[in-house]
Formats: sequence, structure tokens, C-alpha cells
Amino acid sequence: MTPVEGPLFERVGGMPFFTTLVDNFYDEVQRDGVLLPLYPQDDLDGARHRLTLFLAQYWGGPRTYMEERGHPMLRMRHFPYMIGKLQRDHWLICMASAVQKTTEDPHLQAELMDYFVNAADHMRNEDFPMDQRPSMPTSGG
Repeated sequence: MTPVEGPLFERVGGMPFFTTLVDNFYDEVQRDGVLLPLYPQDDLDGARHRLTLFLAQYWGGPRTYMEERGHPMLRMRHFPYMIGKLQRDHWLICMASAVQKTTEDPHLQAELMDYFVNAADHMRNEDFPMDQRPSMPTSGG
């Protein structure tokens, strides 16, 4: 197998890939009875925007997420939501479907899913009682 060179962001053609991936993901979330209740009623637009920017930045694209939101602090940002094995599994099912719909390249699918499996597992927080979760720091001025 030939080693893959360059940031994934460039290899997939930039932002349109991530917009499509995230749109495919949230299309799945809208049909998922476990995940959809974790999102504010009828407002996935903000989540779509943030995930698109985060993934593009993570994979070597523009740092717009950092400019708009600061450091990702993914685990901290997800503490307000109970994320157990069930939620993780549903998230991964939705993301795997989105990845398959977005690219037919098996090497790219594997590269993306390797990250998503690790990230989803890292977000699990069911061992933290809701009343003992740290709150997001507020930024001054």
C-alpha cells in the first residue's frame, strides 16, 4: 500500500467534503431516537456548522473553529449531555453511514472511522454524576 501524503483536508478536496459528511451525519441523527433528543429542539444548524468547522480544522483545514469557538475542549463541551455506550454506539452508526455515503474509498473510510471510534469513546461520560460535572469556563471581555 502506498503511504498517503498531505493533510486529509487537501486530499478530499477541502471544505465541500466536510460539509457533505456532516450533512449526511445529521440526516442520520434526525432519524435517530437516541441521539436526536440530545440536541436542542428543531435546531441542528448550529451543531452542523460547529462539527463541519471542527472536522475541517482537525484534518488540516482552516482554523475557523478555533477562531469562532476557541480550543475545542470536546470532552468538556459534551459534559452537559449524558453520553454512555448506547449514545456512543448510535453516534458511530450515524457517522459510519455518513462516511459511507460521502466516500467510496475504503482507505479514506478507514482513516476517518479510526478517528471517529476513538473520539466517540473519549466522549463517554456516564461515570460522572450530572450534579458533579465541571462547567464550561467563561471567557472574559
